Amino acid sequence: MNLLGTGSRIPRQIPGRKYGRAPAALPHHAAGHAPATKRSTTTSARGAAAFEAGVQALTQYLAREGGGASGRAHVERLPDGSEHRTGVWLANQRQRRDRLDADQLAALADLGVEWAR
Repeated sequence: MNLLGTGSRIPRQIPGRKYGRAPAALPHHAAGHAPATKRSTTTSARGAAAFEAGVQALTQYLAREGGGASGRAHVERLPDGSEHRTGVWLANQRQRRDRLDADQLAALADLGVEWAR
């Protein structure tokens, strides 16, 4: 019986835990490890090919439309018959721009992408 006299059991809460769940993992640097200062800029062959396909699709879009940004939902059909989700790709590149190397940023800047300058 608890202090309320209801006979029901109230779960005991442990500091840092909520109802028996394990605490969330601490960030790597909070666990006593030094944060990484710089990621390596090596790109896998698959990642490089995906980036090149994105640049090709964006180049084709800009040549056809005469400039301007594609909407997020835009899908570009490439000469090989494949489809490229150019709008999503460009939005993802912007979100990940701190992980793009100088050559990738330069390629986007050459296409007129403002945030890549």
